[in-house]
Amino acid sequence: MNIQQKSPSILWDCHMHSSFSADSDTPTEDMIRRSIALGLEGICFTEHLDPDYPPTPDDLEFSLDLPAYYKRLMELKEAYKDQISIRFGIEIGLQLHLGEYFHNLLRKYPFDFVIGSSHLVHGADPYYPEFFQGREEEQAYREYFESIPENLSAFDEVDTYGHLDYIVRYGPNQNRFYSYEKYQDILEAILKKLIEKNVGLEVNTGGYHYGLGEPNPCTAIIRRYKELGGEIITIGADAHAPEKIGYDFDRAAQVLKECGFEYYTVFKERKPEFIRL
Repeated sequence: MNIQQKSPSILWDCHMHSSFSADSDTPTEDMIRRSIALGLEGICFTEHLDPDYPPTPDDLEFSLDLPAYYKRLMELKEAYKDQISIRFGIEIGLQLHLGEYFHNLLRKYPFDFVIGSSHLVHGADPYYPEFFQGREEEQAYREYFESIPENLSAFDEVDTYGHLDYIVRYGPNQNRFYSYEKYQDILEAILKKLIEKNVGLEVNTGGYHYGLGEPNPCTAIIRRYKELGGEIITIGADAHAPEKIGYDFDRAAQVLKECGFEYYTVFKERKPEFIRL
C-alpha cells in the first residue's frame, strides 16, 4: 500500500452537498470558498440521488440534475484549481430494485467517488418521525441494519458505505440505548461483507452535529472494522451548509487513531489514495 505523507490532520472532506441536492439551498461555490478558508486541501461533492424516494412531509424530491451538476462542478474545479482540489462524487440511495439502474448510471459519468447509503428502509426514511410509529426503537434499528446486506447484495459497485448507523440520529432516544454489542450479529455480518466486496467504511461526523457524541458509525463499529481487516476508511462531515464543512474532524482523527488507523482514504477516478493521519 502506498501511503502519502501529509501533515497530521484531516484535510479532505469527502461528503458534502450543495443546492444540487434536494435538502440543501447552498450554492456550490459557497461550499468551495468555505473549504478554502478552512485550509482544506481537497473536497468531494457527493450530491444526493435517491430514485423512487417516497413523498415527504416537506415536499422534497431527491432527484438530481446530473448534466447540470457535472457541468457546473467542472467549471468550478477549473476556476479554483490553484486553491483546492475538487472531486466529482455522488451519494446514491440504495434499494433492492435499483441495482441495474445504478449499474448503468455510474458508467455515464466520470465519478471520482461513489457513496452508497441506506436512507430508506423498505420504502420509508427514519429521518421522519412517522417511521418509528408503531415500532419499538430496537425493532426499527434492527430492521434498518438488516436492510443493509440486502442492499449490498443487490448493488455493491460503490466505494464506501455512508453513515452506517444513520438511523440512530433520528431514533426517539438516539443512541441512549444503542450499542454495537446489542446488534453485533448483524453489524459484524455487514462489516465482513464490506471487506469481502472491497467497499470502504465512511466515518461521518454528522453524528457529532446531531449530538450523539460519536460519529456515524460509532467508535465500536469503526474499531471492529479495523480488527476484521478493513482498510478503506473515508471521512466526510455530510455538510449541507458551509458552517458544517470539516465538522469535528480533529475529534474524528483521534477516534481513527484510537481504533488503530494510521491513514484515511480519498478517491480519484474511483481509485483509493491513502493519506496518513
